[in-house]
Amino acid sequence: MSKRLISQVFQQRVLSLIQASSRSRSAFAEEIGVDRSALSQLLAEDAVRLPRAYTLVRIARRYNVSVDWLLGMTDSAGATGGRTTEVADNPDYYNIPLLTRWHAEAEGMKIRYVPYRLPDILRMSEIVAWELGPGHDDPEAIETIVSKLDYNRGPGTDMEICLPTQTVTSLIDGVFPWDGLPVSIRRAQIEHMVEQVEALYPSLRIFLFDGRRQHTVPYTIFGTQRAAIYAGSQYIVFNDQATIQQMQRHFDSLIRQSGIQPHEVSRWLRQAALTIRNR
Repeated sequence: MSKRLISQVFQQRVLSLIQASSRSRSAFAEEIGVDRSALSQLLAEDAVRLPRAYTLVRIARRYNVSVDWLLGMTDSAGATGGRTTEVADNPDYYNIPLLTRWHAEAEGMKIRYVPYRLPDILRMSEIVAWELGPGHDDPEAIETIVSKLDYNRGPGTDMEICLPTQTVTSLIDGVFPWDGLPVSIRRAQIEHMVEQVEALYPSLRIFLFDGRRQHTVPYTIFGTQRAAIYAGSQYIVFNDQATIQQMQRHFDSLIRQSGIQPHEVSRWLRQAALTIRNR
């Protein structure tokens, strides 16, 4: 392979990493230890330059890819010697240490999230207690869980959530899994969601879609680091760029199918809260 062709492949793959991470070129350059102007030269359309080996290694380590993939020597983006798919045990309903580590490793990158039921960062303590079930009545332990689920408070965090409207309407109607949950708590949870959505926008953007028309399992894409499918007592984790990008495309399709856009969610939720109040 000629140096020009290698350079072109390198450019395409670096640009795909920048796009997937939702970082600016300036932020990417700083992260890998080069000047913004040097990165521009590397990515110039007619460039035949390649970065130093040290820079290649920094990109590979930060973005969980192999140097061979960056240079077009392989189509498999997974880091050399690493597994591209693994299963992570999730014995507790809220596996705080595991999720905290994954969020920390994707710091500064875009998090894309299809939740199981309500999004973690929008849950009240009463909702956490309800989901944990009987036998979990320690207020301090529950408050600790709630505080640690607030992943979107970190500086520079950018999160998109795709949520079926049925997830919210089931809470409004008090049907499974909320049957038996008092109306006062359901109403307070909707109002809490309104407050949080307004406070965190635009770093937190929620898209509401019709779950009857667009099917999905719950999953999270942690920038370019990994994609994890929630499977109850386990997470199925993908580390290779091809699969992560494929799941990015699935998430994009959910956004395209969303009838309620982020700037409309707060108003939609307020109307939902009125629906509960009038019953």
